[in-house]
Amino acid sequence: MTDLELIRLSGEKDQLAFRKLVNQYRSKVISLAYGFVKNQEESEDIAQDVFIKIWRKAESFKGESSVSTWINRITINSALNQLRKNKRISFLHDISSFLNLSSSETPYKELVSKERNNIFYKAIGGLPENQGIALNLRHIQNFSYQEIAEIMNVSVSSIESLLFRAKKNLKKKLTKFNRSDF
Repeated sequence: MTDLELIRLSGEKDQLAFRKLVNQYRSKVISLAYGFVKNQEESEDIAQDVFIKIWRKAESFKGESSVSTWINRITINSALNQLRKNKRISFLHDISSFLNLSSSETPYKELVSKERNNIFYKAIGGLPENQGIALNLRHIQNFSYQEIAEIMNVSVSSIESLLFRAKKNLKKKLTKFNRSDF
C-alpha cells in the first residue's frame, strides 16, 4: 500500500492502515523530534502526539505535498511547541561531530570540548527560529534543500537564504571566541 492510500484509509478510521503508517514512520518521527528536543522520552511523547494528530486529521490531508513532508511538518511543529512549553533555548541534538571535536585525552581537553559545545549551543540558541530550524534540518537531519522548503512551506531560494544568514550569524557570534582562548 502506498503512503497516500494509508492516509486515505486512516482518514476513514481504518485501524490496520493507520497501524501500518505508524510502523512505517515511527522511527523517522522520533528521530526528527529528537533532533530538536535532545531527549529520547520527550521524542517518543512527541511522536505519540504526532500520530494522534495524524489520526484526527488524516481525512483533511489534501495531497498538496507528499505524506512524508506532511508528517515532517507536523513533527517539527509539535517539537517546537514542546520546546516553547519547556522554554528551552537550545534545540539541536549533540553536535560534537558538527564541531569536529576529537575524543578528549586529558581532563583539560574534555573541559575545553564541553565549553566549546556550550558556546556553540548558546550561539545557535540566539539565532532566529527559522534559521535554527533550517540549520537543524540541513546539517543535522541531512534533508535536501527541496525537502526543507516543503517542510517549512517556503521556496528553495528562501532556504538557501536562511542557511546563508544562519551561518553568517553563527560566524559573527563565534568570532569573539578565538582559538587562543582555548
